[in-house]
Amino acid sequence: MSQLAVDAARLPRARGRALGRPALSSGLALGYLSVIVLVPLAALSVKGAQGGWHHFWQVAWNPESKAALELTLGLSLAVVAINAITGTALAWTLVRDDFPGKGIVNTLIDLPFALPTIVAGLTLLALYGPTGGVGVNVAYTRWGVLLALLFVTLPFVVRTVQPVLIELDREMEEAAASLGANKLTIFRRIVFPHLLPALLSGVALAFARAIGEFGAVILISGNLPFKTEVASLYVFQRLNSGDEQGAAALAVLLLVISLGVLLGIGGVRRWAVRHDR
Repeated sequence: MSQLAVDAARLPRARGRALGRPALSSGLALGYLSVIVLVPLAALSVKGAQGGWHHFWQVAWNPESKAALELTLGLSLAVVAINAITGTALAWTLVRDDFPGKGIVNTLIDLPFALPTIVAGLTLLALYGPTGGVGVNVAYTRWGVLLALLFVTLPFVVRTVQPVLIELDREMEEAAASLGANKLTIFRRIVFPHLLPALLSGVALAFARAIGEFGAVILISGNLPFKTEVASLYVFQRLNSGDEQGAAALAVLLLVISLGVLLGIGGVRRWAVRHDR
């Protein structure tokens, strides 16, 4: 048998092995995702829907849970709006400016990722509580909850926008400046369209984190119903009261809202990328 024939005989087996490897890795990835994420979420949904949808809405949409969810959504939207501006400004400063201590500031951005959230809440309470040394007391108020959510969501927009600014071709900005465009026009017409997909990704992550945050807000909020009780604290309270179905019902609502926001912003981000090209 010629060498050509031998190579031709080996080709289907090699191709089968090459095709089998992606299938195996995909199966392992999907299996891991199912065990860690999909199966627990399915169990949560089943638990929340016990007793039918009418009972589901009764336990998930009572006055207290409704107030907690409305407060959570309102504060999360405020956090997103603030982070979109301050996060972009911080990323711009870290990429475009040089100043003493820049490395330290760049490291501090990631501190909310590394610090346990309950420690963050305790730190904020000690600083901005009734015995804090700065003369500002926001403990057990909505301002305190907002401050805690801003702390834990700080890195998301910064870390998604920063790489795009690093890779952005500055020759286009220089060309626009040479043609007489001011800085605001350059940012609006050249820089911002490139930043928008990354900014939307960071905003989506910040919103999802804010809507489900627990550790950072449990101390500084005081968990006052109809005042500072956010959705995650309401779920915790229901569990402590033995109302597992009520806790699961509101948790399912939070899950649906978070998933819808992530999918919606993901769709807008893909549209922005497609039209940017």
